[in-house]
Amino acid sequence: MSDTTATHQFRAETRKVLNILTHSLYTNREIFLRELISNASDALDKLRFLQGKGEAVRDPDLPLEIAITVDKTQRLLIIRDTGVGMSREEMAENLGTIAHSGSEAFLRDLAEAAGTADNKDTAGSIIGRFGIGFYSVFMAADKVEVISRPAVGDAPASLWTSDGEGEFTLGDAPEADAVTRGTLIRVFLKEDATEFLEKYRLEDIIRTHSNFISFPILLEGERVNTTPALWREPKFSISKEQYADFYKFLTYDAKPPLDTLHLSVDAPVQFNALMFIPDVTRDYFGAYRDHWGLDLYVRRVLIQRENKDLVPEYMAFLKGVVDTEDLPLNISRETLQGNLVLRKIAQTLTRQTLSHLERMAESDPEAYKAFWRLHGKVFKLGYNDFVNRDRIVPLLRFNSSALDDADALTSLDEYIGRAKEGQKEIWYAAAPGREAARLNPHVEVFRRKGIEVLYLFEPVDEFALETLGSYKEFAFKAVEHADSAVLDKFRNADEDTPKSAPLSDDDLTAFDALLKTIGKTLGDHIKEVRVSRRLADSPACLVAPDEGVTSSMDKIMRVLHKDDSIPQKIFEVNRDHPILRTLLRIHKTDPDSPQLAEMIRNLFDAALLLDGYVGDPYALAGRVNKLLEEAGAWYVEVRKL
Repeated sequence: MSDTTATHQFRAETRKVLNILTHSLYTNREIFLRELISNASDALDKLRFLQGKGEAVRDPDLPLEIAITVDKTQRLLIIRDTGVGMSREEMAENLGTIAHSGSEAFLRDLAEAAGTADNKDTAGSIIGRFGIGFYSVFMAADKVEVISRPAVGDAPASLWTSDGEGEFTLGDAPEADAVTRGTLIRVFLKEDATEFLEKYRLEDIIRTHSNFISFPILLEGERVNTTPALWREPKFSISKEQYADFYKFLTYDAKPPLDTLHLSVDAPVQFNALMFIPDVTRDYFGAYRDHWGLDLYVRRVLIQRENKDLVPEYMAFLKGVVDTEDLPLNISRETLQGNLVLRKIAQTLTRQTLSHLERMAESDPEAYKAFWRLHGKVFKLGYNDFVNRDRIVPLLRFNSSALDDADALTSLDEYIGRAKEGQKEIWYAAAPGREAARLNPHVEVFRRKGIEVLYLFEPVDEFALETLGSYKEFAFKAVEHADSAVLDKFRNADEDTPKSAPLSDDDLTAFDALLKTIGKTLGDHIKEVRVSRRLADSPACLVAPDEGVTSSMDKIMRVLHKDDSIPQKIFEVNRDHPILRTLLRIHKTDPDSPQLAEMIRNLFDAALLLDGYVGDPYALAGRVNKLLEEAGAWYVEVRKL
């Protein structure tokens, strides 16, 4: 070190601040590398700006890059850039004065200059703002040496050294250590920080936090940041293959994305976004419950993975990045100071995504159906978005009784287009699958009358329709709550053709007596028993006594409240069904027959099963086995005859 080297004391207050910065400000020690790389990137941007102005710089052919090497023997991490560099006075000011930002001063000079496009581009690229990121290095370092030579002029290289405890030295750099241009930082790592000497660890940090820095980052001579920040490129210049490669880099998915949304927004907030709709389904209600959101960048530097404030939960399927220059951060760049800007970005992203889905549904229905099959389950949660509800509801899709199979989908507008004249309801039935919905006894009257029924296969479907209430003056209504007076006005030509011979007056009287026996046999298990006007093919069904919650919703509520009881409902029977005709004959012969009581209980258990409830499975199995045994014995006796 030369005779001109001098030792300088930090002020006592400054030492306290430095201690806070080193030990309290940052929550993640690896952040120091992000900060040093960001500073190096700023230095390179400044040099590129000077070259653009035509200024003469030292070694103009030297490539603009950031190089990182390690020396495990000395526990030494070295970060070097070929940027603008610093004179001794600038090093004293920038490194010896905490919270003095050379980049901030550079931006002030830019602002005072004419606002050319180059100025704006350079300003948008500068990362540093607070002048404290450099000091995060002392989280991992026992000592730091900074060697720098300015790119303009003939000043020699200078050496700044400090252990971060209260003083630093500044003087001429030894000739052997002198850099050609730019800055070299030697980080002498602490004993417990040797992880930062491992190539895989450094590579992971760079790819996580600094992958999209616009200059090459070389680690032991090999470039790490090979994926460009596509969101900052013009859309017309990017190929489908480049989008797919970026998506795979971001998500590690093997398949390319189903679709891509590339946005560049100037108002109300300036930001760029590159979002993808994956071609895979993820369980956002299970393993992926907390793993959604967009990656938030500020000037190409990662601030937060999976930020959940950027998109609503019903767009959790979106993967991608958002980069803005307008976001206020705290001085550690780890915490957002205010979320007003975030809210504005989120509102814009939501509107743009909905517009994209609307265009897809209109221009490419098959692609939209593919989207729906993959992500419709989570998108349905949008029914709670009151601001955008009018745009979300037309995008909902369902299976229905009018479609050919379980894979077909219909929109609510298409349902309304097929509705019968005078129909003012959109009817729905909740079921675990299409076959279960088709066999639902409550659907029979709609099938007989040719009225379409939406099939709801997910619990969220019913919550959504009940919350929405109506759409285009059509009320959403469960088939269980169908009013026969409302349905009677819709009649088919063959509807009045009886499937069995009508009962005589005497048999009608006898059937009334059978109803009383059924009610007595089932007792408190039912509220009442009556003849059904809704059944055509099924012998019996259970009906809620009022238009409360449906059976499927009731089961969900009971699970939530840990209630395993079975609700009392009305037991409706189809007196034209062969089973009921058999019961009638037995009842007329022997109303106290034990077999009659067993058959009534089995009929009730079957209705419970169709309604989604299981009473006593052991008793049910016992009754079924007993009936099979009796039927077998009867068959044997008949065969003997």
